[in-house]
Amino acid sequence: MLGKGLTAALSALAFVLGGCGVDVRADAANGVAKFLDAVRRGDQPAFEAALDRPALRSDLRDQLTALGRANGVDVNGGPSDFALDRMITPEAFRLVEARTGQALPIAPTAAQVALSMAVRDPNHACVQDPGKGRCLLSFAKENGVWRLVGMPATDLKIEVLPEPSKKRP
Repeated sequence: MLGKGLTAALSALAFVLGGCGVDVRADAANGVAKFLDAVRRGDQPAFEAALDRPALRSDLRDQLTALGRANGVDVNGGPSDFALDRMITPEAFRLVEARTGQALPIAPTAAQVALSMAVRDPNHACVQDPGKGRCLLSFAKENGVWRLVGMPATDLKIEVLPEPSKKRP
């Protein structure tokens, strides 16, 4: 009897936690879609509002330092904040249609973003490279807002999948 009750309780808990993941995915997808719209429009104030610039600098500095070391260059302290800030601009991102490689004519929807999103936990999500599974953009929820905290230092092309088809009843 105790085994059945425990099983039922664990099943209910799994169901509730699974439902939270759906809400986190939708919330994150909305935040990321707003960020990508700011990128596409070149809206610097909206872009800045969706960044955790210190976290991005740290992420890029680590990547560039490792890249330098792999190529026999060791720069003490890594790139300067000034150099890193020049990499963190809306112009650094290339938003393209996944099927054609053409520039996006309009901003991606939250539904399109959700197709490539992996939710790590309630406060961390990642936009993945379609078909490759590698994380392109990492976001963290801070004070109720999804902010970009990680991005690749090189070849920043974001392929957006087509809008999901709506199911008919």
